[in-house]
Amino acid sequence: MNMVESSSKPALGRGLSVLLDDLDLGPEPAASGDGLRILAIELVIPNPDQPRRYFDEEELNDLAASIKDKGIIQPIIVRPSKNRAGEFEIIAGERRWRASQRARLHEIPVIVREFDDTEALEIAIIENVQRADLNAMEEAAGYRQLVEKYSYTQETLSKSIGKSRSHIANIMRLLNLPNSVQELVRSGALSGGHARALLTASDAEGLAKLAVERNMSVREVEAAAKAPLETVKNPPKVKAEKDADTLALEGDLSAALRMAVSIQHKGKAGGELKISYRSLEDLDRLCARLMQEEAL
Repeated sequence: MNMVESSSKPALGRGLSVLLDDLDLGPEPAASGDGLRILAIELVIPNPDQPRRYFDEEELNDLAASIKDKGIIQPIIVRPSKNRAGEFEIIAGERRWRASQRARLHEIPVIVREFDDTEALEIAIIENVQRADLNAMEEAAGYRQLVEKYSYTQETLSKSIGKSRSHIANIMRLLNLPNSVQELVRSGALSGGHARALLTASDAEGLAKLAVERNMSVREVEAAAKAPLETVKNPPKVKAEKDADTLALEGDLSAALRMAVSIQHKGKAGGELKISYRSLEDLDRLCARLMQEEAL
């Protein structure tokens, strides 16, 4: 029976702390087969439905060093494998299991519990979400599994996971982004905030690449999503403010010629002097003035 429909199953949305509080953490396993055990590390296998897919190498190495020095402080939660007799599938704690392998441990402490597939997936999501271990795409994929595979609604999911319906809806919308953009979020090149901003972009893939290249902030991506990508790539040049001397010279020349004068400096390349006339009479007067000056 689906966990949502059954009232006899635990309210997993309360979090892992409740699960751990309910366990007998003494040296001997409980009569039901639940409890704390020490298992050979090769008997523990990852959960194929684990929502977390990306594990930071540097963080794993740091955790491995800590485990090598002080051991595993918090046991890994497992369940008996349905398909591999004698082995146990990780429900929560895959990062600690991976780090323990790097630390070359032969045995690890585990808490064995009997969970069905729905409970196992929900606990894995709860653990990772509460610890902020999932990137936005992994979190969205985990929610989609519960919705599509186990017939959850966003309302029941909200109650179980402890997140608002709007948060769940907004996160799941990220699954509509192009695969290349989703991969940038999974790898950590873009954050969940970047991904949400890209949802409104006309060219999410192009803007995502540009955001990575230019190390754009979430605010910058939000603003860029409202404009054509070509405009974002090649923004109009902003005219540099003129210094006081240039402005004064423009004013003097404009007064002397009785025409609008504009001066644009271009550094070592020189510059431009622009004189605007309103009529042919103004042009004739300017030409006569220039020729007169040249004759002198």
